[in-house]
Amino acid sequence: MKLLRVGPAGKEKPAVLDVDGNARDLGNHIDDITGAVLSDEKLAKIQKIDPASLPKIEEGIRVGPCVAGVGKLICIGLNYSDHAEETGMPIPEEPIVFMKATTSICGPNDDIEIPRNSVKTDWEVELGVVIGKRAKYVSEADALDHVAGYCAVNDVSEREFQAERGGQWVKGKSHDTFAPIGPWLVTRDEISDPQNVNLWLDIDGKRFQNGNTDKMIFGVAEVISYLSNFMTLEPGDIISTGTPPGVGMGQKPEPVYLKVGQSVKLGVEGLGEQSQKTIPATA
Repeated sequence: MKLLRVGPAGKEKPAVLDVDGNARDLGNHIDDITGAVLSDEKLAKIQKIDPASLPKIEEGIRVGPCVAGVGKLICIGLNYSDHAEETGMPIPEEPIVFMKATTSICGPNDDIEIPRNSVKTDWEVELGVVIGKRAKYVSEADALDHVAGYCAVNDVSEREFQAERGGQWVKGKSHDTFAPIGPWLVTRDEISDPQNVNLWLDIDGKRFQNGNTDKMIFGVAEVISYLSNFMTLEPGDIISTGTPPGVGMGQKPEPVYLKVGQSVKLGVEGLGEQSQKTIPATA
């Protein structure tokens, strides 16, 4: 099942895709796609609804982030062996964990703002994991039972803010629009193996990233179990699990960074595609 949220920013309504790829309005059944509806039991009830019985939503309407009211947006750094290699950094012995402010979340096709004074805004296509059941001290064997589904994430990053301005990575990760999410929340039953999913990203039509989650250093189940030892994961929380090689900072002979007026397109196998334009930051 593919769930999404459509409409103007802040006024999105819940929807589900039918077999023909049309968005169907779920507003008469649920208020929104939040952690409150992401349990196995509630998702099963939604899945029993015949999409053909739901009002069809007109084409061309904006697609918002596929989850509303995200409590935590947790990210894993340097989680692909080939990405760690391109950065020249050692393979982490434990997952590198950082947060993005939830105000960075936007729709999958919304514009990306280049922050004021930015010189190193970068891209990162990633597999996102949406938590559906509270997770605290869960085993790796049980970890995937706590997943509601998966989504595509662009972990946009300002590398100077992240690495050269002191303090934690969160400063370079949290600008408005730095976390396009969606288009869909795809329930976990549709992703048979989260460790065999292709990811790609293009800038102005040129392929920069092309990878597979089989290169993750710490797999999805291990990441969930690990995080649950340090914080309680709540329904609606999202984990962005790291990026394959091909980011701007890793380009040779010189790094390449985003500028105003560029096009970013990306996709995660089975989870849909995103398309963004880069614009100057607004107040």
